[in-house]
Amino acid sequence: MLKKKWGQHLLIGKGIIKKLVEFMEIKEGEVIVEIGPGTGNLTEELLKTPLKKLYLLEIDLDMIKILERKFENQKVFIIHTDATKFDFSSLKEETLKVVGNLPYNVASLIIENTLYYKDFIPYAFYMIQREVAERLQSSLSWLAIFVQTFYEISYLMSVPAKFFIPPPKVQSAFIKLKRKENPPFEDLKSYKAFLLKIFQHKRKMLKQKLSEELLIKAQILPSKRVEELLLPDFLRLYEVFKISN
Repeated sequence: MLKKKWGQHLLIGKGIIKKLVEFMEIKEGEVIVEIGPGTGNLTEELLKTPLKKLYLLEIDLDMIKILERKFENQKVFIIHTDATKFDFSSLKEETLKVVGNLPYNVASLIIENTLYYKDFIPYAFYMIQREVAERLQSSLSWLAIFVQTFYEISYLMSVPAKFFIPPPKVQSAFIKLKRKENPPFEDLKSYKAFLLKIFQHKRKMLKQKLSEELLIKAQILPSKRVEELLLPDFLRLYEVFKISN
């Protein structure tokens, strides 16, 4: 039933599932989106909360048949879609709280897509590979900086492989993304392109990628490498880069 191409690992630990939903602090009237519900184990626990609506985004048609049989509930709306490209604004909801046990092979793409709809998503809760969760809290990748610019990242808990079917070969982690108020800028595509540019060839000094004049204006030593920068450095550097281009 499970398809390797979609990296499906069903979450089965009831105690763990209950804890995940508790972390979400779902209040009366909230609209929830679950990404990759699979057979609906997490969905069942979500429906015990006072939510107003629950949208299920699922790519696997076989899973959708199971979900349709299992949840004949007026609050549940099942959507056949690819969450890496889903337009959250299409739901016509002002505010969404998103949760998902994300397939490891596309977790980064789903997180990136979440950012493009940040105006609708003040909170997202994702189960991802522990190593990816740890990297998101560092300054070691363009995606980590991209996410940190717009969301605060909290590592909520580690989840051992035994709580999944089939058990993955790595540990998992449940993280919380909390949207930052007053983001420094809104052009996410240009910002992403900038980050990709300076994260290329990480071992090279920044002066080999950007002009020394620009780096000095941003108060960054031209001899530094990208991995030595912190979030405030990236924000200053991008502001100067925007002005000079």
